[in-house]
Amino acid sequence: MKRRRVKITGIGPVTPAGIGREAFWSGILEPVSRVRPYDRLDANDGPLVAAYLNRFNIADYVDKTRVPKGTARHALFAVAGAQLALNDAGLDASQLKDETTMIVVGSSLLDFGSIGDAIESVNKRGARGAQARVVYTASGTSTPNAINLALGKAARTMSMQTSCCSGLDAMGYAADLIASGEVDVALCGGTEAPLHRFPILELRAAGLTPETTDLAGSVARPFDLWRTTGVISEGACMFVLEPEDSPRPGYGFIAGYAFANDAYLDLCGGLVSAGRLAMAQAGVRPVQIDAINAWGPGHKLIDQAEAVSLVRLFGDQLKQVPVVSIKGAIGNALGATPAIQVAAAVLAQRHALLPPTVNWRYPDPACPLNLSAQPRAVPQSCTLVNAHGVGSVNACMVLTPC
Repeated sequence: MKRRRVKITGIGPVTPAGIGREAFWSGILEPVSRVRPYDRLDANDGPLVAAYLNRFNIADYVDKTRVPKGTARHALFAVAGAQLALNDAGLDASQLKDETTMIVVGSSLLDFGSIGDAIESVNKRGARGAQARVVYTASGTSTPNAINLALGKAARTMSMQTSCCSGLDAMGYAADLIASGEVDVALCGGTEAPLHRFPILELRAAGLTPETTDLAGSVARPFDLWRTTGVISEGACMFVLEPEDSPRPGYGFIAGYAFANDAYLDLCGGLVSAGRLAMAQAGVRPVQIDAINAWGPGHKLIDQAEAVSLVRLFGDQLKQVPVVSIKGAIGNALGATPAIQVAAAVLAQRHALLPPTVNWRYPDPACPLNLSAQPRAVPQSCTLVNAHGVGSVNACMVLTPC
């Protein structure tokens, strides 16, 4: 059976750089970091920084009565992103057929906000403090279900939890269903809201977010010589995927997707295999890649390991390929980030303009990549998107313009 080409027809970003396609694209082009001191937790927990949404009200996007009370913040982000993506594609929920519509959402974490509150409640009040709703809101499946409820649909749903690769894996899974003919429309992407006491204190203890608020806007420095660690953030991005014969115009094709694991003591080494497999599925060679939207969290070891893997994948050609990381601008929203990267990549192709790698100032010889702290005019016909996560997971996607 001939597989169908899969195109992105709607984009719904919910990010610190902007909500909605136009606001996001305008924001991600600015050489500005949205990372700031984060003071919404107990001051006794010590210094924290993050990139976060100043204002978010789900009623601005969907009928609030369709959203159950207590729905997790990351699920609300996904609901808003799904509605924004449908609007962008020019689709109304009433046009979606339940049996041929799929909702696939990836998240790295569970709803730690409600889980933490419930644990504290039980510790204080015993069994009387138990909160039954956590059984539902804390589950990964609650997020695509929240989208179903908000849209008034009975579409099939799936949730992905593959660490920070979750958003990209959700898109890859959904694209395969459309390519095979099993699904005609997919709402897919990633979402994350980790800015709760737990797990942000654990992430800080693990060295994955900084222990200071000094120069907060400069601390996220992907691939920079003086980088220290990444910065945790929140956000989401959802997409409408359809087959190539859909009457709606597309932003780009998902030409290839693959995942792979790191070998023992080979940090980010799985990106080499994932990149090769994704390019093979797309029918392109490394020399045909015009741009790379890198994982680049700003972590001392992870950035270097990704750069090493890109050298292994591209060889001497890598010096000529423009590379960008958007995490200096919006931090690392874990499982949502690769989906946000896809939005940045397809819009970059459409406008022939590559966003800046915010805060990159001093080249690191260990990261020999073609970077810029300013937007660059770059025609792009084939883009590679990278994702890496805790647990030795990696995923790559190849995007081409429609």
